[in-house]
Amino acid sequence: QVQLVESGGGLVQAGGSLRLSCAASGRTFSSYAMGWFRQAPGKERESVAAISWGGRAIHYADSVKGRFTISRDNAKNTVYLQMNSLKPEDTAVYYCAADPRYYSLTYYREGTYDYWGQGTQVTVSS
Repeated sequence: QVQLVESGGGLVQAGGSLRLSCAASGRTFSSYAMGWFRQAPGKERESVAAISWGGRAIHYADSVKGRFTISRDNAKNTVYLQMNSLKPEDTAVYYCAADPRYYSLTYYREGTYDYWGQGTQVTVSS
């Protein structure tokens, strides 16, 4: 069992930055692939970024490439999402998720992940 707790959300002006953190419980965090998803009002949840257990495989949604960076610190059981050059369309609830496999080709699918955090709100004003 893994518990995930996101933090770092908030209100920021367009062009600003935020860093989201996702702290995980459990000794096996380092063997989990991790993902960040987001859900805007009235829209389906979508994949934002994903990282393999060792950090070698990283994927981004086209909409955030070049602006967002996913990373992880296995010693701290934490995965991060650095978000720069934020846009109003980035406004959403952001969720982290854990996949007990080291890596999955279906990193972009919700069903790939067994554990989810409660989400943190990110609001970008224009």
